Amino acid sequence: MGRFEKIIGQDYRMMKVFDLIDAVADSRATVLITGESGTGKSLIAHAIHDRSDRRDKPFVEVSCGALPEMLLESELFGHVRGAFTDAVVDREGKFAAADGGTIFLDEISTASPGLQYKLLRVLQERAFEPVGSNRTKTVDVRVIVASNRDLWRDVESEHFRRDLYYRVNVVNVELPPLRERAGDIELLAEYFLRRYERENNRTIPGFTDECLAAMRSYPWPGNVRELANCVERAVVLCRGGRIDLIDLPPSITAAIHSDPSAGLVGATTAAPAIGHLQTATSVATRPLAEALAEPEKRIIMAALAANGGHRQATAHALGINRCTLYKKMKKYGLL
Repeated sequence: MGRFEKIIGQDYRMMKVFDLIDAVADSRATVLITGESGTGKSLIAHAIHDRSDRRDKPFVEVSCGALPEMLLESELFGHVRGAFTDAVVDREGKFAAADGGTIFLDEISTASPGLQYKLLRVLQERAFEPVGSNRTKTVDVRVIVASNRDLWRDVESEHFRRDLYYRVNVVNVELPPLRERAGDIELLAEYFLRRYERENNRTIPGFTDECLAAMRSYPWPGNVRELANCVERAVVLCRGGRIDLIDLPPSITAAIHSDPSAGLVGATTAAPAIGHLQTATSVATRPLAEALAEPEKRIIMAALAANGGHRQATAHALGINRCTLYKKMKKYGLL
């Protein structure tokens, strides 16, 4: 388990994330958290706040993609009575509510051009006007933003302000997708099992080996959130003994059955099981190098996780030299 109570992970990439959290927590620097949906960006924002000197002040979270532009502007900056049709009383916004603490703006890429300008001003001057008011308010707020999109691409396509990009991207915390931290899958599955076991008043000893192998092989497009939902479902449906393949969602078992190379990464150790090579006959329609690339990548990722990211130890475990390991890591985007 990681050194943060609610963030589970021992993968070397997560260790780098934990180091960044410790490094930026007490600063006032704006943090941009990037990563696919379901990777835990909100947890990272909470962790930064909880380890900062603002921990006793408010933590306010806003999902920018959940509201239309006018309502989002009012949500962030507040409004005065009569500012628009439904504004029957003055209302304080989230920035004012977070004064002295931290505000977390999720899905920042969805903000409109007009709202982006106002956010830029808040970041530069810590000042804003409520909707419908000419009175300027100032706040002392730590700003953390998150995006599951590549903001730089949005800058290049002129959907996101370049000056705002540089303001929010002071420190970038990049969360890896779950498929790239395969060594953490079993750890996370066990964590969610105990959590949902308690919530559902169940007693389940664990997972079968076949179930764990399938979970390690599945690419988890929904990341940690999908894994959590999968385990919760399994806890509810399990009718005795350990959680087995039959308790997993059909989407997972179907994906495993449709990818004959997936079984190559069933073991937690770096070495592939010889028995799994029987699947080779079913991938004859694909070039051998292509068929073996994904399992090789996963094996390397699992070995790195098992050795805490230490390359020399990983190379030794895999029976290759460090130079070869480096080339393969570069090939598979693991650097």
